[in-house]
Amino acid sequence: MNIVESSKLNTNPEDGPETILRLFVYGTLKRGYWNHQRFCAQARSTEPAVVWGRLYHLHAGFPALEVPEGLILARGTDDPLADASRQQEIGTPRFDRPTGDWDLIHGELVTFTDPQHDLPPIDRLEGFRPGGHSMYQRVMVAVLCGRTSIPAWTYWMPRVENGTRLDSGVWHRA
Repeated sequence: MNIVESSKLNTNPEDGPETILRLFVYGTLKRGYWNHQRFCAQARSTEPAVVWGRLYHLHAGFPALEVPEGLILARGTDDPLADASRQQEIGTPRFDRPTGDWDLIHGELVTFTDPQHDLPPIDRLEGFRPGGHSMYQRVMVAVLCGRTSIPAWTYWMPRVENGTRLDSGVWHRA
């Protein structure tokens, strides 16, 4: 939790720190891309950040992220408030380089203050259906924002098919 959040006087329990949800985005949800305005414009903040993984450009025209299984801190559910609470419980995760052929993936850390309103439309966009067939899974990983490691949700594709790996760790508009 940063100093601004902890020092803010808060009398509304619905707007407490437990309702903050952080999401690492690496593609069309980033600033300047076609899904940012619709899904992330209401966010409290958007900051540059990195995660460990492998980034791919899919032939369908958007990216996919693969993250090491061992770095997954939690798996998303259909309850945005429970997922926000789970994120707060994690504390400060380690941000160590994983064993294997992994890259630093560059994206943005987006902080939402109303997960019940903000997260379900993004889950639908990403084809995330807890307990069902999903295009992407929503998982929590360690995200490095500045010099601070923070637990944040991101969307990953466990089995990337029809994609080109981007060794740069950066996805750009095609």
